[in-house]
Amino acid sequence: MALKIGIKAPNFTLPSTSGKNFTLDIDQIGKPLIIYFYPKDFTAGCTAEACEFRDSFSVFRDFDIEIVGISRDSILTHRAFKNSKELPFELLADEDGAVAKQYDAMVPFINLTRRITYLLDKNHSIVGAYENMFAASGHIKAMIKELKSNQIAASK
Repeated sequence: MALKIGIKAPNFTLPSTSGKNFTLDIDQIGKPLIIYFYPKDFTAGCTAEACEFRDSFSVFRDFDIEIVGISRDSILTHRAFKNSKELPFELLADEDGAVAKQYDAMVPFINLTRRITYLLDKNHSIVGAYENMFAASGHIKAMIKELKSNQIAASK
């Protein structure tokens, strides 16, 4: 089950495909963000989801919204995935699953990351969440709908 709408998203620091660490409350200070958790690079559903975010990237940029993807894969695997799929956003490595646990994005007992997406406003309060393990494309549609209805973007 997703974290509740209206609460402040937990801060975290994770290694990024940019080569630097990404810290939510430093790198995105005063900026809205989409965080999507997914099970594994190069799997069919995760590839479809990443490519849909890629193909819809201009919509999110029009709203001045960054996107980060998080899974338990290593940075090396993330870099290969990002490069092979030409993803225009960063992937973050949560190898021990600690951040996924903070965001209630872990399936209990099997240490698998759930497919869950959060929309954060500029104060990093959760204003939208969508969880569906099997309908990867639903995440993108839900986030676009939330962006249009919440009007949280910095310039729109």
